[in-house]
Amino acid sequence: MCLKARNILTGKHAVARVIARPFTGKAGDFRRTANRRDFSLLPPKGHLMSMVEKAGLPSVSVGKIHDIFAENGVTDSFPTKNNADGINKLLQAMAKYDKGLIWANLVDFDMVYGHRNDVQGYGKALEEFDALLPQILAQLHENDILFITADHGADPTTESTDHSREYVPLLVYGKKVHPVDLGLRQTFADVGATVADYLQVTFPPTGTSMLKSIK
Repeated sequence: MCLKARNILTGKHAVARVIARPFTGKAGDFRRTANRRDFSLLPPKGHLMSMVEKAGLPSVSVGKIHDIFAENGVTDSFPTKNNADGINKLLQAMAKYDKGLIWANLVDFDMVYGHRNDVQGYGKALEEFDALLPQILAQLHENDILFITADHGADPTTESTDHSREYVPLLVYGKKVHPVDLGLRQTFADVGATVADYLQVTFPPTGTSMLKSIK
């Protein structure tokens, strides 16, 4: 059904992404499975992952990133089932590649807890991520930079199950990263511009690099 919808929702007012969310259960107690699939249009030319790939560097997806970008600009992909699997696949990707971009999405914060208004589950997921974060930090090379952020808010305490709090936190870490206040950014695209600047690839069409502030 979603593939049919994907073929229909094109043209001048095309829908960028059709999301298939398989579920199990009975009326009043439906639960999503891990078999999510995103059917996306090709992204605009000049996006970050395509520039990384064009420069001959690894452009690696962990989680649903490859679906969101319709596999455009993705040189390798690690599909995931949940947060724990996502962190495990991220560690595998970090062990496999010593340069380029690795972009990981931990889907449970959004899909399982944020949109389901599960405050306790969300809090536990944060604690589980915190507990595993040292493993990620341990695999960072001397000049690597780690960005921890979100594409939108998903506050589980709101009455709505929609996205909330569009301002999101941004944590930047690296052995050579200066601890500075980056302030309130004008656009989320600054993250992409910073990555492009660091990797010395062609800049995306929007965003301002923060590299001089953190290095």
